Amino acid sequence: MKGKCLCGAIEVVANDQQEVGLCHCTNCRRWSGGPMFAVHCGSQVEFSGAEPVRYRSSDWAERGFCPTCGTHLFYFLLPANEYILTAGLFQDRAFELTNEVFVDEQPPFYALKNETKKLTGQQVFDQFEPEA
Repeated sequence: MKGKCLCGAIEVVANDQQEVGLCHCTNCRRWSGGPMFAVHCGSQVEFSGAEPVRYRSSDWAERGFCPTCGTHLFYFLLPANEYILTAGLFQDRAFELTNEVFVDEQPPFYALKNETKKLTGQQVFDQFEPEA
């Protein structure tokens, strides 16, 4: 998959993906103005052109954006070394919406009709807990 930011200063290449998920957490909504349309792309992501600016938004993640136009590029999950790219970078893709996370933080002013797997924030964190 090939994509770019709004001004074209940064281009991104990642392995082909078919699925997109939504994150309704308060940080993603504050960052993007709505839910983050997230494409899990693993660690094999290449950026060319300008260097993305990275912001450490939590103990476990960084968010990246274009220093010229401000386009949101990625959420980087540090423990997994995984890039979660914003779907809007890839204008020619026909993604399928498959899942939603932090549904317990979704505000009441929007609702989606898609049939998706839904997880609360606690259910997401529980997936990363080591088993006893």
